[in-house]
Order: sequence, then structure tokens, then C-alpha cells
Amino acid sequence: MNPRDELVPVELTEDGLDLLRAGLHVWGGPVTCTQEMAVAMGFDGLDDFRAERKRIYGSLWPSASLSRIDWTRALLCTEIAFTSYVAGAAWDWRIVTGFDDPEALRILRDLQQRFSRARALVAINT
Repeated sequence: MNPRDELVPVELTEDGLDLLRAGLHVWGGPVTCTQEMAVAMGFDGLDDFRAERKRIYGSLWPSASLSRIDWTRALLCTEIAFTSYVAGAAWDWRIVTGFDDPEALRILRDLQQRFSRARALVAINT
């Protein structure tokens, strides 16, 4: 089995779940994905991004076991949507998600630590 496809359990807080869900959700509305961005985030293209984003969103639960590539995609989609002025929501993040920047950053750092401890992330496009 390819290590990127291995299922890895990660215990998430409600805040962490909500942030990941928000980070995935905004890509279906105020944040627009391009073919190039989809590939850069580890998807096969825009159609794959649209289908997989919805699937990953629906798979997020407090004790979820997702593949390493799915955890990586969920985190990367959230990081870009939250912080990027060029490709994400940037200053509109609070308006579209309800998370203010300090709260979102605190939760994002907690997620990064949880994923790191669980060895849940993989390199994109390898």
C-alpha cells in the first residue's frame, strides 16, 4: 500500500473540525479554485478537487480516520483559504467563516501539531 493512502486516526476538537470544514467549504463559494491550484494542492485536477473536497468534508468527524493524502489536502485547503490574499479568503475569512484571525490561527496551529504527532501528512504530488 502506498503510504499516502494509509488510513490514520486523528483525534480532533470540535473547533478543529469546524475550522477544517470551513476551510474546505469556502472553496465551494467565495474562494475559487483553478486547475493549477487544484494540482498544487494534490488533486488530479479541478474535477477531482470538486469531488474529493466534498468527500473529505463529509468524512470529518471527531475520531476520523482519513488517508494521509486526505488529511494533507484538508489542511492545505484550510491554510490557503485562511491566509492567502492571492488564492484564498484573506481579510474576508471572518465574514465567510465566523472565525476571527487569532482564533483561527490558534486552532490551525493545534491542528498542525495534531497531524504532526499522528504522522498524518504526506508530501504533495510525489
